[in-house]
Amino acid sequence: MFFAKNLKNFCIFVQIKNENFMGKPKKISFANVEYGDLKKLVHLIPKLFENAFEKWFSFEYSLSEEEEKFLKDLIVENKFYISSYTEEELKANFIIPLLRKVNFRRDNIREWYERPLSATINNETIGGTVDFMVARGDKSPESPFFFIQEFKRTKNDSLPEEQLLAEMLVAINLNKTNIMRGAYIVGRVWNFVILEKISENTYQYFVSDVVDSLTFNGLRQIFICLQTVKFVFCND
Repeated sequence: MFFAKNLKNFCIFVQIKNENFMGKPKKISFANVEYGDLKKLVHLIPKLFENAFEKWFSFEYSLSEEEEKFLKDLIVENKFYISSYTEEELKANFIIPLLRKVNFRRDNIREWYERPLSATINNETIGGTVDFMVARGDKSPESPFFFIQEFKRTKNDSLPEEQLLAEMLVAINLNKTNIMRGAYIVGRVWNFVILEKISENTYQYFVSDVVDSLTFNGLRQIFICLQTVKFVFCND
């Protein structure tokens, strides 16, 4: 779907606690967050820059014959059905097999699904649960590296880009870094996202062109991008 030093520039998803002027908890739910909510929290600037994803998309990784066959088979097995998948079917049949094939597990690093995390931004509360992230940890996640949001079947189900931006924003504040990377998925389409803190309370973000996971070239690119997370960004 989403990297600096000390493994602290990868997106995570968070919950937060705060109080409004009446002393009651004030919360913004990631499930319902809108772009306007984020603009009220910080100065958020969308940017176009062709080279923003150069390092991420140009990593040299040669697929083995077995990996190439796996990707082709994954497309054949899902191409006819993916438009009608529920969110859980999309995860079980397509996304999770792909993530497991990348196999992020090494040196106390592994994948985590549906994990709650929390942080605070400008006295506001944002809350929710992580769909997927790669992080250190044995029984609970620590030092997140990378995050994927939302596994949604259609754009009408939610606002995955806004949710991902919210999570990345919280992650930058929680980890005290200045860059986060992630990806969000809408059915067969993947978008990769970079969020950067450029000054106090000011952020810019970049969204990649769409990548179609049901074409071999598209799925190959996604697979290599995930390998970049594993071999490059998790070691920065």
